Amino acid sequence: MPGGTIKIFMVHGDPKRLRTAQFLNWTGQAVAGPRSEFEAVLAREESQKSGVYFLTGTDPETGKGAVYIGEAESVRDRLKSHLGRDFWNQVVFFTGKDENLTKAHIRYLEGRLIEQAKQAGRASVMNGQSSGARLPESDREDMEIFLEKIHQLLPVLGVEVLVPTTATAGGKRERESLTCEIKGLKATGLLTPNGIVVLAGSQAVLNERPSSQKYPWALNMRDRLKEEGALVVKAGSLLFTRDVEFSSPSAAAAVIHGGHANGLIAWKDRDGKTLKQLESV
Repeated sequence: MPGGTIKIFMVHGDPKRLRTAQFLNWTGQAVAGPRSEFEAVLAREESQKSGVYFLTGTDPETGKGAVYIGEAESVRDRLKSHLGRDFWNQVVFFTGKDENLTKAHIRYLEGRLIEQAKQAGRASVMNGQSSGARLPESDREDMEIFLEKIHQLLPVLGVEVLVPTTATAGGKRERESLTCEIKGLKATGLLTPNGIVVLAGSQAVLNERPSSQKYPWALNMRDRLKEEGALVVKAGSLLFTRDVEFSSPSAAAAVIHGGHANGLIAWKDRDGKTLKQLESV
């Protein structure tokens, strides 16, 4: 994505409370705030316009992050109808500074955003179904640019539901990949801004170390990944069936090793240098 300058206004001087965000020379704008300031969010003039919105929180059944993505010709009116949903605690919506976002535009954006959130897999998408809309080629290109700006602004506003766990591709992935090996098993990972992603096809030991009883986090995480189907038993080991992001190299190594592990030593590059050595360069 191209670089850009973002202007964020904190209405109360608090980065967790009501705030607005926009790019210089962009026709769109964003408003974000916690559920506790719902009335203040709706009082914004921007909420009277057409746009798309994100309600984020936690799925009460799974404990996993959750998101509802919607569109409305009047964001304010539609958001009021979601007060009956109790999973969400944050709202972010995007509108245009002008009146050029039509019903077809926002339906197109909603469809694409729901699709992208499902592909990213960072949160349970609470929508029953998505709408989407067909657009003329020129309008579609304009909305793809609008989508790009949404992708850039959302993480700045604390919402990462659209961020792919593996955004690196091709040769770059090959050069930057790290490996974690134990007992003839091998896992491959990529460092990310949030920690490290262990790639699908990686292996982990089948049985936990005794240390997992003293430090049960790794055991609990392995159990959760098994329940989700992200870790399955295969040929005497555990296999990652999809990319899984961890908050740190040590957290990932602990799951792979079946107990406490130092990720700075466990992860190595293709030349055998540990992550600790690479970071000290």
